[in-house]
Amino acid sequence: MKVLTHKPKPFVKWAGGKRQLIKILKFYLPIEYKTYIEPFVGGGALLFETLPKKAIINDINAELINAYNVIKNNVDELIESLKYHKNEKNYYYYIRSLDPDKLTPIERASRFIYLNKTCFNGLYRENSKGKFNVPFGNYKNPKIVDEENLKAISEYLNTYDIKIFNGDYKEVCELAEKGDFIYFDPPYYPLNKTASFTKYNKYDFTEKDQIELANLFKELDRKGCYILLSNSNTNFIRKLYKDYEIIELEANRFINSKGDRRGKSKIEVLIKNF
Repeated sequence: MKVLTHKPKPFVKWAGGKRQLIKILKFYLPIEYKTYIEPFVGGGALLFETLPKKAIINDINAELINAYNVIKNNVDELIESLKYHKNEKNYYYYIRSLDPDKLTPIERASRFIYLNKTCFNGLYRENSKGKFNVPFGNYKNPKIVDEENLKAISEYLNTYDIKIFNGDYKEVCELAEKGDFIYFDPPYYPLNKTASFTKYNKYDFTEKDQIELANLFKELDRKGCYILLSNSNTNFIRKLYKDYEIIELEANRFINSKGDRRGKSKIEVLIKNF
């Protein structure tokens, strides 16, 4: 089996990203499993840490998944495109104003990564019409082109059996079989109505969606899958998963505009069925 030249890491900062919890998540992984499935892959922190040789990843965000596909299939062209970008305010708003539907897949991925590296707080957020609306970050020297990491990701995606989807998480889970491992990292249920913000794209993840996800969790449990799920530490979530092991996690929340609301507390839980 081919050994990877470099270990990849997430290529974008993502709301709810799990880089800070990787060691904890790894501790709770099943010892053996068949296919790794991540229906809300986001930045892919756990994927790139564990590097499964057979995986199915999915996200509803079309810009994100296009970037994964371009990194897999056109990484050299993507790197060259990223080199043309400038860390300037007026240029940023020009690139932000472009309609991604009118760009080539490479241009689209380049725009997406550039905006993520230079926008305020690295926050991906869309308005109700699906338009990226985060202001310029005004950072001194953001790393717009991480050539080594992009090539490492491309190598990984091409070396192993990694299937990439852009769709509803429920449809992807239809591919799950007994013995597969599924990691759910959905938009979190709000801790309260003012301090939590879970809508980062035009698709809002409602209380009804949380209930549907819990029902799917139980269905996959009956099928014989190994499942881990991250969510907020609330009574609502605890009630949905009361029949499973619930582990409180001490976690930082970095994506918050108010610095005094960042810090460690047991605001997250990890739910497991094995």
